Amino acid sequence: MMNAYRISMSRVFFAVMLVALASSAMAQQRSPEGLFKRWDKNGDGKLVPAEVPQGAQRNFKRADANGDGSISLAEHLQLFKRPPKAMGATAGVKVLRDLPYAGTKNPRQMLDVMLPEKRADKRPLPVLVCIHGGGWRGGHKSGAANQIAGYIRPGRFAGVSVGYRLTGEAQWPAQIHDCKAAIRWIRANAKKYNLDSDRIAVIGSSAGGHLVAMLGTSGDVKELEGKLGPHLDQSSRVKCVIDMFGPTALLQMGEKQNAPTSPESRLIGAPLQSAKAKSLQASPLTHVTKGDAPHLIIHGTSDRVVPFSQSLILHAALKKVGVESTLITVENGGHGLRRTMTDIQVGLFLERHIFGNGNKLPDETVPAR
Repeated sequence: MMNAYRISMSRVFFAVMLVALASSAMAQQRSPEGLFKRWDKNGDGKLVPAEVPQGAQRNFKRADANGDGSISLAEHLQLFKRPPKAMGATAGVKVLRDLPYAGTKNPRQMLDVMLPEKRADKRPLPVLVCIHGGGWRGGHKSGAANQIAGYIRPGRFAGVSVGYRLTGEAQWPAQIHDCKAAIRWIRANAKKYNLDSDRIAVIGSSAGGHLVAMLGTSGDVKELEGKLGPHLDQSSRVKCVIDMFGPTALLQMGEKQNAPTSPESRLIGAPLQSAKAKSLQASPLTHVTKGDAPHLIIHGTSDRVVPFSQSLILHAALKKVGVESTLITVENGGHGLRRTMTDIQVGLFLERHIFGNGNKLPDETVPAR
């Protein structure tokens, strides 16, 4: 039953899309409890096969733990706690690793291209670009590749996982210069890999969330383009942004982040408040204009690393200038949220902005689990 809204970025989007297109998109925006209530047509507190959407029926027996022919709310919720069946992180995906995008041999200026072994059709594939987190001082593109492989496997997306120079090697704006060079490389090589250069979505969490928000808001900022790579004639703009708890306004983060040893200060090269111009330049909030890409912003209210207020600020600024923005608030969620809590919203957001299906997602509060 649970492949429609299971706990895996790998399966939820496409299974949920089957359900959403067959029934109601709004139903897919509910919490697990809300989904159960929506499917329980007669309100008797249990689900029988006839009440379960077709795209989810193949797992009915797995959900029916006691074998009584129905699924209780407890059984329904229990599925969220079960690990998915064993599967290689990139099973069904061909990964082309360590392709240089900036015309250098720097291992940090490489990207991985991920192509489905079975395409949905022969048309060029839209691209989902993942930028890893790690406080701009750690992390690796291989981890990001694993996180998006599930979107690639069913054949509707290609994927790209981008590496970038960390703060131990280079300070701002090197990181955004790298990311923009990677987007330009994708466009320049779109024909080679049968990619749709007009449909590029970006997703990232924490420091990666900051960088994807920068891509979404600074498409018209020449000084942040950089001069990296052989494809300066290509655009670095993106179609839509999924920002998961990324910093957005560095000067408003708080005293802890202003410390000389904080990741934010290391990014800038000085305590934030003593380098205000650079800190402002490195803040997505600074660059918000009406031509920016639509944003889906996801953040936990109990995040002790990146304050929840950072997402509130960006969300309000985007809405003020007329940019479509949706904020998913994870009540009591901390830093490093499991993406599985909001996979449904991510799937619907991509369906709307990449495939042109569905209405604007409403702001929503979901519980941390």
